[in-house]
Amino acid sequence: MGSDTLVNFENETEGKLPSGFVADATNKAKSIKWNVVDDNGNKVVEQQAENSGSCYNLLVLDKVAYNDFSASVKIKAISGEEDQGGGLVWRYIDKNNYYVARYNPLENNFRFYRVVDSKREELKSADSDIKQGEWFTMTIEMKRNKVTCSLNGDKLIESTDDTFKSAGLIGFWTKADAVTYFDDLKINASNN
Repeated sequence: MGSDTLVNFENETEGKLPSGFVADATNKAKSIKWNVVDDNGNKVVEQQAENSGSCYNLLVLDKVAYNDFSASVKIKAISGEEDQGGGLVWRYIDKNNYYVARYNPLENNFRFYRVVDSKREELKSADSDIKQGEWFTMTIEMKRNKVTCSLNGDKLIESTDDTFKSAGLIGFWTKADAVTYFDDLKINASNN
């Protein structure tokens, strides 16, 4: 038996941080700015800060820590000169320690990283060709130390890592000036 969580932003107030979430950043941020916005009649949450370098913008669901789970989110890259796109963080201990998978349409790649003491280390990478302005669905499955990362239903990354073994929070991630929409976060917790 598992438990399901679905987060959409339809009942949230535009121009505000969505309820149940905490915004933060890894490394130095000029600003931290996540807001609910309207996307053609659909409410989504948007990362709006224009940071730079190795600043990672974070919006974390501050409710339940998950260990083994399957999570998916819809993402659309809006803009960014230095970076675009974004992804999911999980087994999030704090703003300096977590796993992240992200897709970047500027580089046409999908990558799995661990962030330890605010330093990002690439564990696996795959190519993809989703364009800026296209919605896509990212799915992460974590079971013990095994991770599977998919884009639009295609399993592109499978890896194992033992850095973060305990349950942690789940949230959204962008880098530097990547302005990105996120919607329909679904989490299914495995109780094995």
